[in-house]
Amino acid sequence: MERIEKFLDNLPSMDLMRSEKMTLVQLIIPVESAHRAISYLGELGFLQFRDLNSEKSPFQRTFVNQMQLAEHEHELIEMNANSEKLRQTYNELLEFKLVLQKACGFLLPSSDHAGAAERELSENVFSNNDYVETSSLLEQEMRPADQSGLRFVSGIICKSKALRFERMLFRATRGNMLFNQAPAVEEIMDPLTGEMVEKTVFVVHFSGEQARTKILKICEAFAANCYPVPDDITKQRQITREVSSHLSDLETTLDTGIRHRNKALTSIGYHLTQWMGMVRREKAVYDTLNMLNFDVTKKCLVGEGWCPVFAKVQIQEALQRATFDSNSQLGIIFHVMDAVESPPTYFRTNHFTNAYQEIVDAYGVARYQEANPAVYTVVTFPFLFAVMFGDWGHGICLLLGALVLISRESRLSTQACLQTYLSLEALWKCYLEGAIDAQTAGLIKFRDPYPFGVDPSWRGSRSELPFLNSLKMKMSILLGVAQMNLGIILSYFNARFFRNSLDIRFQFVPQMIFLNSLFGYLSLLVIIKWCTGSQADLYHVMIYMFLSPTDDLGDNELFWGQRALQILLLLLALVAVPWMLFPKPFILKKLHSERFQGRTYGLLGTSEFDLDVEPDSARQHHEEFNFSEVFVHQMIHSIEFVLGAVSNTASYLRLWALSLAHSELSTVFYEKVLLLAWGYDSFIIRLIGLAVFAFATAFILLMMETLSAFLHALRLHWVEFQNKFYHGDGYKFKPFSFALITEHDD
Repeated sequence: MERIEKFLDNLPSMDLMRSEKMTLVQLIIPVESAHRAISYLGELGFLQFRDLNSEKSPFQRTFVNQMQLAEHEHELIEMNANSEKLRQTYNELLEFKLVLQKACGFLLPSSDHAGAAERELSENVFSNNDYVETSSLLEQEMRPADQSGLRFVSGIICKSKALRFERMLFRATRGNMLFNQAPAVEEIMDPLTGEMVEKTVFVVHFSGEQARTKILKICEAFAANCYPVPDDITKQRQITREVSSHLSDLETTLDTGIRHRNKALTSIGYHLTQWMGMVRREKAVYDTLNMLNFDVTKKCLVGEGWCPVFAKVQIQEALQRATFDSNSQLGIIFHVMDAVESPPTYFRTNHFTNAYQEIVDAYGVARYQEANPAVYTVVTFPFLFAVMFGDWGHGICLLLGALVLISRESRLSTQACLQTYLSLEALWKCYLEGAIDAQTAGLIKFRDPYPFGVDPSWRGSRSELPFLNSLKMKMSILLGVAQMNLGIILSYFNARFFRNSLDIRFQFVPQMIFLNSLFGYLSLLVIIKWCTGSQADLYHVMIYMFLSPTDDLGDNELFWGQRALQILLLLLALVAVPWMLFPKPFILKKLHSERFQGRTYGLLGTSEFDLDVEPDSARQHHEEFNFSEVFVHQMIHSIEFVLGAVSNTASYLRLWALSLAHSELSTVFYEKVLLLAWGYDSFIIRLIGLAVFAFATAFILLMMETLSAFLHALRLHWVEFQNKFYHGDGYKFKPFSFALITEHDD
């Protein structure tokens, strides 16, 4: 035994077998070099910081207000605000012009004068006279239209509100008003939505100050803009020229502002991707700084985190470089700390092994430095997938598809379809030639032994399906027992690595005995039957091994001494069950009592007390030992293994079931679709048959069967294999790294 342990100790270490050794470190960083130090650590990506301010809210953190990116934002906001103000002023002047054009027709005594005034106004729209400030016109009170006391209010309103506006005015004045309206000749842009809105110009004639107050309040409620229109035609012309001149200036200013804003947006858009990356990096740096404690008296930041042991030198070099680049007078202190909690799990993977590591991590992240199933999944997962897929021709199709995806090529051409048609026709000719060349003996065709796969003499025979079923069923059991034995062996390496001798003696040994006394023996019988060509019924052998172990085997005896061996194996299996159940809880209780009585304190290792086996162990409380809970836990674990040995072995029969299903579906589509269509001397029928066969092959045999085989292979690894040794209750190493920041990280 000692020689075996020495041999195992001398074996070279595997990078993926155990997670990287981690250590807890503390950083004391001066304030002036903190930002640069965190940035360099983010570029390195080997330190996972612990949040030392988890009890604080986000608004109570030290660097919550440090992120300010307002230069371009303020510039754009200012440009948008100025543009909105200019647009609003432009709209007011445009509305004023429209009111002047339309309202004059309602105010002049005759239509001729109105037409002349309107023509005069339209002729002076683009006058270049100097602009006189018109804001006072918007604020001045309305003048009377004549000396009889009749007054008016003129303005403009949205066309959709005009009817309701008129009704409200009529009701408020009790009909003592005259309402005139006319559609505006131009649409006006809404500065908020950017949509063009149709407007209606109105003039309301009334009498009395009280009516004026009501009308102005209604105009305000309906968002109607009121503009003063003088009754003197000379003043109307003067105001129109002033408004037109100012409108022309505003149009030029608006066009210039829009061009400037578009230029600024184009410049920002060109650098936006780079800026967004910088923003994410800066936010990540300050978010990490908020995890550190700020020592006000010493003006330094204190941080803690996990890092791989191999990366300590690189981290120290990065910290020294940060001190030098920040011109700090004080260096950054870096030292290792003792840890109480379990470190995170970190595996160094490449592009190939990362996919299999993700498959394992989807079930659960490995406990710190326990055996990693991904090492074996790299081999066993594709192998079990291939066994269930069960078709090397379709497997080549999957391989080619994977190569296309890897190379990112998705070009298809008509030549591919033509080549497929010619290839299938060549295969059909080869099939016919092979059928003709086959030798006959009576009614049975035979060939020489087939160099690859199953002998073709079974093809088409009456015993093809029973033979293949028996072959695949037995192969499934052999593969399943081999993989479960591998899982139990890995549990030994786990226990040996953590120096837990109890698990080796009272878990690994009885589990190996129980599994191989029953299903290992069944695998041995399968191999002997294949080698000797015996006609023994293995179902009968295994059933009566339990029911009548002392009876004579008769024709089911495969080798001399089989009955005595079966009795021995049955007794070993029965002994293995209490071996797993009883000793470990009592030994743990004894060790606990001796340890706290001070007799064997220096002789016991902490690894004897497995936290998973003993939730309330001395490592946690140092006072209590709940024997009943430990015993129940061990009993559940033992029963689960005993029942699981049966159910897990039966679960591997899915290798046979899925392989059979894929084979039969392939046969049906080949014979009942492709060959049937190829039997007709018609290009159209052959083409239809080829299309149906290609569709069934691509979507059923390749896509659906691939997904089914993948899911079942996943289950065999997660349940049947990993439950023998894998706890999967660790947590993944997540270092602060700029390379891991994505666009979705805020």
